[in-house]
Amino acid sequence: MKFYSTNGQSSPVSFKEAVIKSLPSDKGLYYPEEIPELDFLFLETLSYYSLPQIGFEVLRQFCKDDIPETKLQEILEGALNFEIPVVEVEKNIHALELFHGPTYAFKDVGARFLARCLGYFNETENKEVTILVATSGDTGGAVASGFYEVPGVNVVILYPSGKVSDLQEKQLTTLGKNIKAIEVKGNFDDCQAMVKKAFHDTDINAKLNLSSANSINIARWLPQSLYYFEAYKQLQKDKLVVSVPSGNYGNITAGMLAKKMGLPIHRFIAASNANDVVPRYLIDEQYSPRPTVPTLSNAMDVSDPSNHPRMLELHEKSFKDIIKHISGFTLSDEQTLKVMKECDQENNYILDPHGAIGYAALKAGLQKKETGLFLETAHYSKFLSTVEQALGKEIQLPDFVSELMKKEKEAILINNDYEAFKAFLME
Repeated sequence: MKFYSTNGQSSPVSFKEAVIKSLPSDKGLYYPEEIPELDFLFLETLSYYSLPQIGFEVLRQFCKDDIPETKLQEILEGALNFEIPVVEVEKNIHALELFHGPTYAFKDVGARFLARCLGYFNETENKEVTILVATSGDTGGAVASGFYEVPGVNVVILYPSGKVSDLQEKQLTTLGKNIKAIEVKGNFDDCQAMVKKAFHDTDINAKLNLSSANSINIARWLPQSLYYFEAYKQLQKDKLVVSVPSGNYGNITAGMLAKKMGLPIHRFIAASNANDVVPRYLIDEQYSPRPTVPTLSNAMDVSDPSNHPRMLELHEKSFKDIIKHISGFTLSDEQTLKVMKECDQENNYILDPHGAIGYAALKAGLQKKETGLFLETAHYSKFLSTVEQALGKEIQLPDFVSELMKKEKEAILINNDYEAFKAFLME
């Protein structure tokens, strides 16, 4: 299996090269040369497979040339050692709870797999790897946790000042050791732009062996497909509609990958906040990013999502094909708060502000005989002030939050200035 660039101007590479290099030299994204179709019997007998076993059957298709099967099984057993339950919220609408990992967010799946892959590849290398990652919230904590004390790997996390929750900030700024946090006076798109620019900076690349842990990295993106298989295993429903709170579009495109491999998902909804470039694109085929708007669902405050090219590749760049399988949905902050309150009152289920948009999309667009599934991407306690504002009551903090909030933040504050970031890396 080789991986080519979505821009088509650089040579295909192996899985190992794609993981370590992260981005092709032509500024595209790595994408598999073929999407294998999974065995029908495997899909029919999913209920007999554990999550790591599902991971093995799916991911070995992409990385068997570079990771021995026994090692891949070991990596997956370590990475996927937590539950991903489907919970019924109301009739025909279910939540896929992706917050049962160590950092209470869906990013744990991809980040832990990527960390273990890089750790394995590093066993035969004599040079350190520097992970650069931009985060709009949960990626930072998941990457920090996944790579903490991994030998031969240093991590630099950029995050927008004042635009992540207090808990998210604590998760990515309190570990120390091989984890460094940079607080940028800007938004997520500014952070992401600096990371991308660094990957194509000859001065930096001459000194550092760079890789990324954003969903631009193939080993972060591919394993996100696994929880769609896990969800289908638990639900076993025809006409399954999956609503995905979407920011950088790694999550929903991973679901599309699972569908392309044979998983019988009926259709997808890209659930967006005010940063609605893809829902607008799905109406008129015009991809026109606007300035990022800060919202209550901050992890989705992305105006130019990196994974849009993968959405195009998955559908052979056919707009007609794309709109057969995916629709868009947009919700304002005011509506988000209202939906959170109504869901708590009617279903006794607390939504985080991102999951709330996914839930609202199903409430608005689910048709007869369809079963709805929305992704609850992070534990609601990460957005405590928003949840309390929506519900109009005080929420008791889980123990893990109380302990984490006592820790001391360590971050370097810089302006939205690439040269300042470059100077930090070069030092």
